[in-house]
Amino acid sequence: MKSVSRVVIERVSPLVDGGRFPARRIVGETVTVSADIFTEGQGEVRGYLLYRPETRKSWSRAALSLEGKDRWRGDFAVPATGRYLYTIEAWVSGFLTWRTGYEKKFRYNSNERIDLESGKALLEELLENRPAARLRRRLEAVKAAATLREKSLLILDEGLAHEAALIPDRRSLVRWETEAAVVALRERAGCGAWYEFFPRSAGADGKPGAFRDAEKKLIDIAGLGFDVVYFPPIHPIGRTNRKGRNNSIRASSADPGSPWAIGNESGGHTAVDPALGAIGDFTALVRAAGKLGLEVALDIAFQCSPDHPWVREHPDWFKRRPDGSVQYAENPPKKYEDIYPLDFNTADRKGLWEELKNVFLFWVDKGVRIFRVDNPHTKPFDFWEWCLREVTAAHPDVIFLAEAFTRPAVMRYLAKIGFTQSYTYFTWRTGASEIREYLTELTRSGMRDYFNPNFWPNTPDILPLHLHNAPRQAFIIRLVLAATLSANYGIYGPAFELCVSTPLPGREEYLDSEKFEYKRWEDRAPGNIREVVRRINRIRREHPALRRTMNLEFCESDNDALLAYCKTDRESGDVILCVVNLNPRVTENGFIRFQPEKAGLPDDRPYQALDLITGDRYVWHNDWHYVSIDPFVMPAHILSMGGK
Repeated sequence: MKSVSRVVIERVSPLVDGGRFPARRIVGETVTVSADIFTEGQGEVRGYLLYRPETRKSWSRAALSLEGKDRWRGDFAVPATGRYLYTIEAWVSGFLTWRTGYEKKFRYNSNERIDLESGKALLEELLENRPAARLRRRLEAVKAAATLREKSLLILDEGLAHEAALIPDRRSLVRWETEAAVVALRERAGCGAWYEFFPRSAGADGKPGAFRDAEKKLIDIAGLGFDVVYFPPIHPIGRTNRKGRNNSIRASSADPGSPWAIGNESGGHTAVDPALGAIGDFTALVRAAGKLGLEVALDIAFQCSPDHPWVREHPDWFKRRPDGSVQYAENPPKKYEDIYPLDFNTADRKGLWEELKNVFLFWVDKGVRIFRVDNPHTKPFDFWEWCLREVTAAHPDVIFLAEAFTRPAVMRYLAKIGFTQSYTYFTWRTGASEIREYLTELTRSGMRDYFNPNFWPNTPDILPLHLHNAPRQAFIIRLVLAATLSANYGIYGPAFELCVSTPLPGREEYLDSEKFEYKRWEDRAPGNIREVVRRINRIRREHPALRRTMNLEFCESDNDALLAYCKTDRESGDVILCVVNLNPRVTENGFIRFQPEKAGLPDDRPYQALDLITGDRYVWHNDWHYVSIDPFVMPAHILSMGGK
């Protein structure tokens, strides 16, 4: 007959879809594993967290500690990138169960020598399971004591109980049936400020820009405090059905076309537009960026112009209509006559999938370690799970950002199957209640274990309604929110810092979009917010509390136009309180609640709040604080609590 299993292990966390997918952490972080562990009656359970890098066969162990009723936890560090495994062992400790009962008897002077003998026998049994010199000495001391009281005091010693708790009882030992995984990602995956710009707009004197011109722009981007410079596709652009200004179906000879219409006679996804330069110029740009402390992110869009070499060389990679023509891409009401989608279920699926994987590997070889992936939700999940696994197995430092503004379940699943970071709905969340609700979902639900948000207030495709013809302070509001709510954020460069707000009539798009024409940006144009951008990025670098996302905690406010939230870094003691006026046109007043004990500050005397944007200092005391924010002066406070 099968032995009775006395220990139950359930509700283990972190666990993504029952262990089907790994949880995510950043190198240097501590993984906290929690579980409900219990047995019948009054039995005392104990356990170990077992963990190891996947490449190592032997397990390390950490004793579990009780953090709540039947809720146990253990911790392990992830010091390097890669995949780690963990599981749990637990047992009913016969000795500790006996000790609990014996202690009660001793307290009421009802213990007997025969009870003591039972405890000694249980200790002897533990020592058979695992010899322990100190525990043996303690047991011998119990035996040598003269009186029952002396023996009882020795056997009830806390030190003895602690040592006994570390020895598993083999008769009831249970191992959780799952070996769950945690993937440790490099630091840039967890925190980074992104800047998107088109290299072709870096030219001077009305001429199109090239990679060599873009090198000069890198100095400016680094000076603004960004970590990642992100380029839209840099490949040759198709000529057939090339789009003109504002997505017009008629292009003039001077129109450069959309960079997302990839491929012409000069090559496809592993070539660069000759107007930008050669591959060598691009790799020189990557090296120049590295010297400035910048990483280059490259847009990967798996689609083709009608002129792409694949259309000729692999016609079976594209779906045909009844008349034999290839169906161009559509996202009603948008039409992309200049783009052919790929058929991921082609009979030559292996050939296509391998070719697409090799696109990533080609650019990795050229020094790129970050990719923004265009519309991944329109390609099969099986392809992405395979492709991302293959690339990261060879290059675990590669970061993939999923550009998928789609249904929530689809966005979540893309993150589970391997995308390092994800675009979000932040772009459209403007009210205090919807921001709190959305960020609570991202940081307090199970999403926190696998979904790594990257907040963008705008993109070349999206000028959201709240920024249509908006004042300068509206852009600062969105900047502060993006950069302080999330550790990863980005802006579509000059358009945002210059507060460009003119929409294409009736659309959430820019009028005269840079996607379809060359631009000559006047970086120092009146009304720009460049110095605010620089200041915010500097604050992020100087304050570790802002370099994490999941430490977010909202604060109470009696005015819904004032959004207040706090971030804390326990290791450094850094505590940041942000208060943002969500109304760009009116001064808002109200009381917000910040509890000083959260910052390790005394609650019985005044303390200082330093505004990191303006340098102003405020003296506060107690929990509730009056705030008045004039958006025309500065629409937000970023406060270092305690003046740190």
